[in-house]
Formats: sequence, C-alpha cells, structure tokens
Amino acid sequence: MDAQAMHIANGIVNGPVSAIFTVVAVAALAVCVVKARADLDDRLAPMAGLVAAFIFAVQMLNFQVLPGVSGHLLGGTLAVILVGPWVGALCIATVLMVQCLLFADGGLTAIGLNITNMAILGTAAGYLLVVALMKVLPKTPGGLGTTALIASIVSVTVASQGFVLEYALGGTTELSLAGIATTMAGVHVLIGIGEGIIAATTVATVARVRPDLVYALRRFRKPVVTTAPEMEAAA
Repeated sequence: MDAQAMHIANGIVNGPVSAIFTVVAVAALAVCVVKARADLDDRLAPMAGLVAAFIFAVQMLNFQVLPGVSGHLLGGTLAVILVGPWVGALCIATVLMVQCLLFADGGLTAIGLNITNMAILGTAAGYLLVVALMKVLPKTPGGLGTTALIASIVSVTVASQGFVLEYALGGTTELSLAGIATTMAGVHVLIGIGEGIIAATTVATVARVRPDLVYALRRFRKPVVTTAPEMEAAA
C-alpha cells in the first residue's frame, strides 16, 4: 500500500470493483467526448488547456487522509464554470491520467475509481449546484464567485463520498466504513473551503476581465432582446 500516492492507491479497492468503475469511467468519458464537440470553439479550446494546466498545478498540493488515500484540491467546479461540464470533466480526467501514468500519482488499477470520483461525480455535483445557484444569484463576478465557493465545497465532499461507496463495495483493509465516511467528509469540507476560495477568486477575476470566456455566464445569462422601437432608433 503506497501511503504517499495521491488519489486512491493500488490495492485499496479490490480488482473486480476497480474494473467495474473503470468501465463506468470510460462510458461516462465517451459521453463527455460526444457532448463536448458541441461546446468546443475558438474560445473554449484554449481555455480548456489553461484550465487543465491550472488544475494539474493545484492538485499537486495534497494532504494525507487515510493509509493509501490522500485529499487535495480537485478543481471540478472551477472547470465547469469556465469551460462547461463536458469539457470540464475531460480536463479533470486528462489531468488524472497524466498524473497516474507519468508521475505515479494514484494507482494504475485505481484510475477508473479516481476518474469516477473526481472527473465524473465531482464535476457533476459542482455543475448541478452551479445551475441552481445561477438561477437565484446575480450573474455578476461577485455572484459567480459566491457560486464557485458553495459549489466547490459540495463538489469536493461528494467526490470524497464516492470513495466511501467504492470502499463499501470492495475495500481490502479493515477500516471502519463509518469512520472512513466521517473522516473523508470532514477533511474534504475543509479542503472544499480552500478550493472554493481559490475557485471564487479565479472565476470572479476572469469574469471581470473577459466575461465572454466564462462558460457559466454565456450559458445562464438571458439574451438581450431588442424591441422594434429600439431597432428603429439604432437604424
């Protein structure tokens, strides 16, 4: 058991359960690839690269939670706000695969578990909350920052509980399931607060400088309807 590895290490969850979640991850990413084609354009493609690079950097900061399991910033909410849910999930998954294959961060047999938790569950929870909050909060940099803070805390906590489910199905150690759930939730709420502050600062700054680059603002702002008299006046 590698206590220094980021994410879930090899052997924490048994082979059959790891294989099942690998299939789940591949299927979910295939859907993301199909859906992302409709979103990608000249603005979103370079932004996706920047988001992936930023997330790769912040995920290098990690904290030991359990033997073989560490907690760290995820970046799922930041990604979905800036580049949308489909491209955002692909950004997180790409970072996780690079970390695993090139830096041995997270076990190779656990790559499906890690992608399911962080790239799928984390981004999905973050995006659903962003959708809900953007309906009631102002579509301003401040409102977007508040959305990012709240959604980040929930997103990170949900992703951590994905591991609890996987461990319940195929855990290989003698750790208490209730203890794991409590520890993972408690630690990741704190991590979520830290991530939320970073995400809120980042998206609010981008929204002030280049709001056209923020997916959430383009997606949820109501289009301006020009009335007939206004059109005549403009002419």
